[in-house]
Amino acid sequence: MPSGRPRIFKSIGVVLAAAVLAAAFLLVWTGLPASRTELPKASWQTPATAVGAFHVHTIRSDGSGTPDEVAAAAARAGLQFVIFTDHGDGTRPPDSPRYRSGVLCLDAVEISTIDGHYIAIGLAQTPYPLGGEGRDVVEDVRRLGGFGIVAHPDSDKPSLRWFDWTAPFDGVEWLNADSEWRDETREQLGRSLAVYPFRPIETLGSLLDRSDRTFARWDALVQRRRVVALAGADAHARVGRQENEATGYRRGWFVRIPSYDVSFRTFALRVTLAQPFSGEANSDAEQLLAAIKSGHVYSAIDAIATPAALDFTAASRTASAREGDRLSSGAGPITLSARVNAPAGGAIVLWKDGHILTQHPVPALRYESDGADGAYRVEVYLSNSPGQPPVPWIVSNPIYVRPPEWGQPLTTPTQEAVDRWSIQGGPWHVEKDAASTAHVTAPSPPAPVGFSYRLGGAATNSPYAALVVPVGNALTGHARLAFRASSLKPMRISVQARRPSPGDRWQRSIYLDETPHDVIVRFSDMKPVGTTSTFKFDPAQIDTLLFAVDTTNAAPGSEGKFTISELRVEH
Repeated sequence: MPSGRPRIFKSIGVVLAAAVLAAAFLLVWTGLPASRTELPKASWQTPATAVGAFHVHTIRSDGSGTPDEVAAAAARAGLQFVIFTDHGDGTRPPDSPRYRSGVLCLDAVEISTIDGHYIAIGLAQTPYPLGGEGRDVVEDVRRLGGFGIVAHPDSDKPSLRWFDWTAPFDGVEWLNADSEWRDETREQLGRSLAVYPFRPIETLGSLLDRSDRTFARWDALVQRRRVVALAGADAHARVGRQENEATGYRRGWFVRIPSYDVSFRTFALRVTLAQPFSGEANSDAEQLLAAIKSGHVYSAIDAIATPAALDFTAASRTASAREGDRLSSGAGPITLSARVNAPAGGAIVLWKDGHILTQHPVPALRYESDGADGAYRVEVYLSNSPGQPPVPWIVSNPIYVRPPEWGQPLTTPTQEAVDRWSIQGGPWHVEKDAASTAHVTAPSPPAPVGFSYRLGGAATNSPYAALVVPVGNALTGHARLAFRASSLKPMRISVQARRPSPGDRWQRSIYLDETPHDVIVRFSDMKPVGTTSTFKFDPAQIDTLLFAVDTTNAAPGSEGKFTISELRVEH
């Protein structure tokens, strides 16, 4: 009967739909990452261990949640602290430490430099915008009392990658969640999106790898000084249209994945405190920051196994140390001990100065060292560690075996000038944009030259004002500029050298304040302004010097004054 055909076709359609759904379910199910391992709590772990998340964004920049919403998610994930790192230049007054939903919240800032992104913790409101070269931001953060960490150092996105590895930064992210998905194939990302609703924590964890390049950089650095390594959540709970500080945030569509809850459950920091949190936000924040600065912190991937616990110590005949501490060298043999709360199915790997010293199956390692100088740290791997190469389940900070004077800041003695030539006389003049004002006071040498300015009020017009002096061929055969300078208030100026055609410039930013001090700018330290110049810096081709104020380190509408005296070239 003809009337039976629709029923047959309908039945076939139902069967085909069921088959497609079954195939999709099978595909998703077989692609699910392994469930994370639930571990017993470590009976030996101190109650003064605080678990928390570092590198978290809110709606104050490119995150999707308010600070209160983020803290509530952290509380649901069992965290005790969160460090907010919204994008900025340091001029926004940071919120005071406070407890939200029972979670200690600290306000930090992620600063954009031309060498990558730099996170400053414990930084008060800055007297001028921080930005420009990485070395200058690192210097400013340290001078202003902050603790600085290089963010996503080896990101596959060049604008996020860190380039100045000679700068004396305080810490580095050995893991960054935003960087981890960028090196995955489209197929892998597609599979991850398909299975994310079923096992979100493990799915996010499956994208993690061990960055051999970042570890190699860190291991090289800690042979010279203490550098604290942290795992950065880089949590935004936001995927969507690209936005930034210049174009503004909250203007495009986005999806809240991965959520803050999932990010906080994927991995976290464990900080060993001197005593448990008291509930008083300011003192607890001070204690937390001191412990992080000291390297009393390890990272753990909870997507692999949770809760994670590590005890890593070293002992000589006369002293003992935990991660981040220093033992004096020359005290004889040292016993290094590490233990975790994973009963089996993994290995503890002991590293020294970037090389594997030994390894042992979990849960414990004990190694008798001859006490040789070195930076000793551990990585712990479990059998279900994802990634190529596998990501460590736990990463400690080093125990340093070094002499007492190790790690002191290097100071380069200033060499006496073999030859010097005064160029203070000028004539001095002003260069500026149309919206800015500037005035130069140039009495007869050797009196200081004064420069007062007020930048125009629109950042989009890139206002600037510069004190300028022609130098003819005075730089030829010389290696550096030298002068004495001060300013009415703390500020930065860009010392620039310009050749006449086509106007290429090289610059070195310097810090000035109310106290007059001697400044030396080596030509070898100057970098090109912009990215178009391929001309190699040659002092013989420079005919003009500029002392410029612009919106790199000064806000539109700001005003000030500085003086220059005893300007000379030296060799």
